[in-house]
This record gives sequence, structure tokens and C-alpha cells, in this order.
Amino acid sequence: MRRILTLAAAALLAGVTAGAQQAPWSLSDCIEYALDHNLTVRQSALTVEQRELDLNTAQGRRLPGFSASASENFSFGRGLTEDNTYSHSNTTSTSFSLGGDLPVFQGFDITNGIKLSKLNLAAATASLEKARDDIRVAVAQAYVQILYNQELLAVARQQAEHDAELLEQIRERLNAGKVSAAEVSAQQATLAQSRQSEIQAQGNLRLAVLELTQLLELPSPEGFSIVTPEVGDVSQTMLMRPEAIYEEAVAVKPAVEAAELQVDYAELAIARAKGARLPSISLSGGLGTNFYTNSKYQTSSFGDQLRNNFSQYLGLSMNVPIFQRFSIRNNIRNAELSFKGQQIQLESVKKALYKEIQQAYYNAVTAQARYAGSRESAASARQHYELTEEKYKVGKSDVAAYNDARNSWLRAESEHIQARFQCLYQTKLLDFYRGRALTF
Repeated sequence: MRRILTLAAAALLAGVTAGAQQAPWSLSDCIEYALDHNLTVRQSALTVEQRELDLNTAQGRRLPGFSASASENFSFGRGLTEDNTYSHSNTTSTSFSLGGDLPVFQGFDITNGIKLSKLNLAAATASLEKARDDIRVAVAQAYVQILYNQELLAVARQQAEHDAELLEQIRERLNAGKVSAAEVSAQQATLAQSRQSEIQAQGNLRLAVLELTQLLELPSPEGFSIVTPEVGDVSQTMLMRPEAIYEEAVAVKPAVEAAELQVDYAELAIARAKGARLPSISLSGGLGTNFYTNSKYQTSSFGDQLRNNFSQYLGLSMNVPIFQRFSIRNNIRNAELSFKGQQIQLESVKKALYKEIQQAYYNAVTAQARYAGSRESAASARQHYELTEEKYKVGKSDVAAYNDARNSWLRAESEHIQARFQCLYQTKLLDFYRGRALTF
């Protein structure tokens, strides 16, 4: 709610304060906003509302049904007289009726229908939560990608500034006659390459921001920024074995719950299909009256006729299915096959979840090892680059050696940045499978 109010206030001030920047979004802000505005999540929420209406309709089948009717008829020619004979005359008749029916027994169809609607509602609710989980993971991935690209842009920008400073130093040395014009040209080429890398890094960052804002259903990525969290040393985080994580995940993940509910639904559908073999009993009753006139005879008044013709009826009917062209038998067989299919689907969902956890676990193990190794590699590459730079400044190293050292350091630094955020994301993802909030 705080984020929504902030956006509303920003929209109102947009026409007054041109180019005003929004407050940085945290990962929690992004997830909260996406859960309220993402179209896939909203569509799943509508499905839940539809299942609630289906349940209400199923429950309403237990109630009696009432209907009222009125009719007016005109007849020209032969008409019925008071003594129950026919004569050539014009007649009119007016009738009113009120009827009702109550299902007494429908082969447990109503009871099972209510149970099925409840299971449908529960499954839709679990599917909604699965959609919310999916958007949480997608937002977190896009968020981490922005963090990664921000760091790469910072490195590229720092290197371009450094190369620009170094170019000025070489030009000064050229004026002093200590270097040749070729070295100036080589450094200019190096600076152009650094600036090109900076432009590429900036473009990658814009695309990452665009991806996240599209997940949030924001109209534009302009002015959007995120909070950079404090990332500690996640390489030493103890990881649970995938088997232990799965034992927790299978009890809490909505995808498994939805599949289990579908199995229960299919099992109950068998009982409902078998109920069609049983007889159905209905109770009905009603009230009625009518008014009749004949052009050749004097008739009683409207009120007298309504009172005199007033009638009531009460009925009980039973329908016993004897032969329904094998439709009941085939419906039962279809329900049994659907039940077996849903059992297979449940096992498939559980296996897919276990595979996801296994993959996330080994990704986290690899990310921790890569993070620790890339940290040492980046430190060594930076030290080598700084030493080569000092030699280059005093003329003890050529441009080729300097550029090789610089490129090696940039690659090591980029790998270290990527490993750091991947390690953070993978370790948090394992906690998410256990039902923890996905935040950092």
C-alpha cells in the first residue's frame, strides 16, 4: 500500500516536476507491487472468484425452486360452456399459478457436486499462490540481473575514466619526447574500446530495468531504480541437502497442493459418476386458479371465479435409470481414467519439484565455490594490472602488455561480480523452496 500511494503521488506531481525521480524500489517493494498488478496473477485471482461462484451455485441446488406464471387466452369459434358442452361463441380465460419443487434425493449428485466445487476452489486458490510464487522468483531474478549490470556499468565507467586520464598522461609524455605518437594512438584506441564497453554495459542495464518494470506492469522504465542491498560473504552459508529441502518443500509449495487437490477431485468425480445409477426423487407442489368467460352466457365475477377455481397440488416423483445407452458406464470409466491420470500428474509435479531443488542446490554449491575463487582471482588480476600500469607509466612495459593486464582484470572483476550475485540468489532460492520469504 505504501508503494502504491507513493506511485499515485508521483503521478500527480509528474506534470509539475518534470523529470522527477522515483524513490528506489527494494526487492520487497517490487514483489508486493507485482503481486497486485501482474496480469498473470490477476487472471488467476479471477479464476478463484469464478470458483467461488461455482460453489455458491452448487450449494444452491439444495434449495427449493419456485416459479410463478400467468396467462391470458382468447378463443373464437367453438367454446366451452358452463354445462361442459361446446357452442359457437367467443371465450376468454385467465389463469394464475405458483409452483415449486424440491430435490429430495439425486443419487448424491448435489452433495458430491458441492464437494467437487470446494475442491475446485481450493485448487484454484493453490494455483493462484503458485502464480504468485512464480512472479516472486521472476522478479527476484530480474532484480539480481539489474544489480549485476549496475556493477558491470560501474566497472566499465571507472575504466573509461581511468583510460581517459592515462591518455592525457601519455600525451604529456609525447610532448616531452618520451613516447612516440604510436603509443598515443594505441591509448586512444584503448579509450574508445573502454567507452564502447561502457555504452554496452549501459544498454544491458536498461534492458534489465525494462524487463523488471514489464513484470511490474509499469508503463515506462523511466525514473525507475532499485535499492542495492548489502551483500555479505555468502560463500560460507551452510546449505541443506536437497533431500531435506524437498521434505519441507513438498508440504508447503502450492504446485504440489494444487496437484493433490486435483487427485482428490478426480477420485470424488468417480463417486459422482456412479451416483447416476441411483434413482432420483423430487417433491413438487403448487397453487393455481383461473377466470373464464363465454360471450353467450353470463359468468361469475372475476373475484368469485378466482376463489371458486382455486386449487392446490402436491406431488412426489421418482426416476429410475434402467438403460442409458452405456453413457453412465462410460462416464464412470472416464472418471476412473482421469483419476489415474491425476495421480501420474501429481508424481510428475513432485519429481519436477525435486529436480528444481537439486538443480538449485548444485547451482548454489557451484556459485559458492565460484564466488570464493573469483574473489581471489579478481584480487590477483587487479594487483597484476596495477603493477603493469606502474611499469607502463615509467616506460618499462609496452601498451600490449598493459592492455592484456587490463582486460584480464576486467574479466576477473566481471566474473566476481556475477558470482557474488548468483551466489546470493541461489542461496536465497533454496530458502524460498522451504517456504521462506524471497528477500535480500
